[in-house]
Amino acid sequence: MRLAKYLAHAGVASRRAAEELIRAGRVRVGGEVITDPAHDTAAGAEVAVDGEAVAPEPREVWALNKPAGVISTASEPGRRRAVTELVDSERRLYPIGRLDADSTGLILLSNDGELANRLTHPRFGVRKAYRVVLRRPPAERELEALRRGVRLEDGPTAPAEVSRVGERELELTIREGRKRQIKRMAAAVGNEVEALRRVRIGPLELGSLAEGEVRRLGSDEVRSLWEDSRPDD
Repeated sequence: MRLAKYLAHAGVASRRAAEELIRAGRVRVGGEVITDPAHDTAAGAEVAVDGEAVAPEPREVWALNKPAGVISTASEPGRRRAVTELVDSERRLYPIGRLDADSTGLILLSNDGELANRLTHPRFGVRKAYRVVLRRPPAERELEALRRGVRLEDGPTAPAEVSRVGERELELTIREGRKRQIKRMAAAVGNEVEALRRVRIGPLELGSLAEGEVRRLGSDEVRSLWEDSRPDD
């Protein structure tokens, strides 16, 4: 198994983050520093990151309805709470993707770095749906622009699925995950996001999960996430 994949399976980090750890010289295999993410690592190998031994651990995936003010990181150096603090688990969990501090809704946490990569990498095109309250009622031309894709400073977006929910509220589904993308898309059509709540990731819906509550996903739900994140090619 590739060393980066081994670390992802051990719950150390996502595969991409694991590659960075390896290239930085922070990983040893059998006491030797390895800087090649593709290094072949056998089961039972002695692997350590920053001097701490790591080994594959049972996979867990949790769904959280993130409240406003909670940070979508594994730890928060300031006074604000991190999403990992809301999950009662002995595993080293990491958030899969992010939500801004003032945004709410569905976020997944897991120690499965490979699944995290599948759900966040643009290649896999996993749908993420949001309920968005805008500052003013959007004109139809704004909705059409969002459906076609709008130009941002880091390039044009892919077409979005957009439907009206209320006078100022939309349900907007995208397959990308750029930083603050929904807010920037709204700004690109001359509007502004007042509230944003993620309600679906792939086949998994937020449902009746109350704000601040968490639940561990069952095996069928985890399997459906894997199946939904198969690349189109």
